[in-house]
Amino acid sequence: MMETEICRRNFLSIENPYGVSILKILRRSFLLILFISQFSLFNSAEAQGFSFDWHGFVNPHYYADSRSVVGGREDMMLFFPKPIAKDSTGRDINDGWKADMLAITARLGLRINGPEMLGAKTSGYIEGDFTGATNDNINTLRLRHAYIDMDWGRHRLLMGQYWYAMVVHEIMPMTNPLNMGSPFHCYARQPQVRYEYRLGGFEAVAVAQWQLDNKSQGLLNGDEAQSTLFARNSLVPELTTQLRYRTGGLFVGAAVNLKSIQPVVATVRNAPTLDTKHRSLTYSIFGSYRFDGFTVKAQTLLNNSLYEGCSLGGYLMLADSSFLDWHFNSVWLDVERNKGHLRPGLFLGYAKNADYGQHADAMHTFGLGHDIEYLWRVQPRLTYTTLTGLSFTAEAEYTCAGYKDPVGNLRLSLSIVYAF
Repeated sequence: MMETEICRRNFLSIENPYGVSILKILRRSFLLILFISQFSLFNSAEAQGFSFDWHGFVNPHYYADSRSVVGGREDMMLFFPKPIAKDSTGRDINDGWKADMLAITARLGLRINGPEMLGAKTSGYIEGDFTGATNDNINTLRLRHAYIDMDWGRHRLLMGQYWYAMVVHEIMPMTNPLNMGSPFHCYARQPQVRYEYRLGGFEAVAVAQWQLDNKSQGLLNGDEAQSTLFARNSLVPELTTQLRYRTGGLFVGAAVNLKSIQPVVATVRNAPTLDTKHRSLTYSIFGSYRFDGFTVKAQTLLNNSLYEGCSLGGYLMLADSSFLDWHFNSVWLDVERNKGHLRPGLFLGYAKNADYGQHADAMHTFGLGHDIEYLWRVQPRLTYTTLTGLSFTAEAEYTCAGYKDPVGNLRLSLSIVYAF
């Protein structure tokens, strides 16, 4: 047996007259066959009326913070600064500059345009980046979008993973990647079924969506946890409706969102469980206007509990095992020059905790920002674009959080985008 193994290894290590091992030849042959098979597959699909469009970008990003922050993905996605926390000597351990550089937002997408089916124009889209699904698996491939799109002109049906329905991507702030105005503006994607109806400049949108990466919080087997089980056990998907209107450079709309979860779930024997469901309603008005080389975007969010969408708000569990929302009301404005090489921009955001200081005796608090009375941000930026896929952005972002002792954080960032 040992001699057979030695002979096998010796054979694989034999070099041909050109100095290449048999093992390397086999590897290269396999890769060549794989490439040819994929090429043939694409050719066959194109012959049936499909076309393929690869695109994406590379985006190295440097950032420095004057204070520790609450955020995600190595704090690249900044929500707000951490409160004052003093050590035994009286020093605030959250104070002081920190810096990092990442390239995890590098992105690759594939658009598949297909032939007409069932009377509809068909297409599909798959997109990923390397931010990972959680902080624990950062720098690994993450699915961003994966959906089928069927368009009958007046009617449109989209099925798969797409923008969270309270993310109005047409008005998304153009701040640096992985922030995009959050937590004043939602930023997430969810598996969903989305239906759109168009009549002239009017659009009606209805969405039923489920959770995956962005999970609700609750009690799982008696412990505070994040899990999709809280939403799955409610049986009802998260429901959103939007009414929108477009004309010329004007785009306006309103949305309402209903979320239902079962906050107490057990998966092991003898763990506490509760069949009670908790439902939250959120409202939004939004719009944008393009004129004379500028774009203005704005939104107000009467937010009960959209923390899964990287926004503010949440709910409480009281001593009698009942549940109660706590509300954040947010408003933001983004202005940007949209033509030329130099494109300055400014983001302004403000949020108010409408239930700050109430129900201090709650047994459990779930969500984001409960101990903050208010939050505001001023974020100027300057982008230089070559107009051919390469751009450079410098940005300063000051966020103030109204804890009992308010604190602020200044973020300075530089990023480069090479898009193709």
